[in-house]
Amino acid sequence: MRVKRVCRRAADLAMTAALLLLMGYHLWGDAVHEWAGAGMFLLFLLHHGLNAGWYGSLFRGKWTGGRIAQTAIDGLLFVDMLCLMVSGVTMSRHVFGFLHLGGMVMARSMHLAGSYWGYVLMSMHIGLHWGVVMSLARKAAKPAPAAKIFLRVCAGLTAAYGLWAFIRRGFLTYMFLQNQFVFFDFSEPALLFYLDYLAIMGLFAALGYYGQRLLRRPHRREEAE
Repeated sequence: MRVKRVCRRAADLAMTAALLLLMGYHLWGDAVHEWAGAGMFLLFLLHHGLNAGWYGSLFRGKWTGGRIAQTAIDGLLFVDMLCLMVSGVTMSRHVFGFLHLGGMVMARSMHLAGSYWGYVLMSMHIGLHWGVVMSLARKAAKPAPAAKIFLRVCAGLTAAYGLWAFIRRGFLTYMFLQNQFVFFDFSEPALLFYLDYLAIMGLFAALGYYGQRLLRRPHRREEAE
């Protein structure tokens, strides 16, 4: 069981790294982007294989607000990933170019919107499971009250900066296909690009984490009564 848990954590970290690599398409070029996408596909299959028990638990237990929200986000992310994989294979010129599939225009629009929706949904998915990381951190070291306040302030500042970066980077225009072409500043240092994207990830991870906690509170009150 311990080995399986380690494999899960390793796969999750690898998927997060691959996601950031894929979003920086202009920094690495077509070939790297496609190979990273193929790697993400394999990690996606591995992730669901390691968490196959989740599907069996869908029809057991009580459906609370938190559980409904988590299942909805996970379900949307699953569909989004499938759309990204299908559209990615369709547009491929390096890894799957030998297939010579058609429908390039539709696949491009699907891939564009799916990429930004996927980033938001995967960030929220990370937040939904951040409680596991927090509990492990508390067991490893019990932080002082001042340290807790400091960490919360840092998280708040990160989320605020993430919101600003989300707006400045025009995520909504790509998510809803208001803009069919992504603007990349090729003169921008990779460090600044990834700082923005990590902050955006932090914003939606925080929304997922605290949103789930808020939805669980009424259920806990019912149990207490």
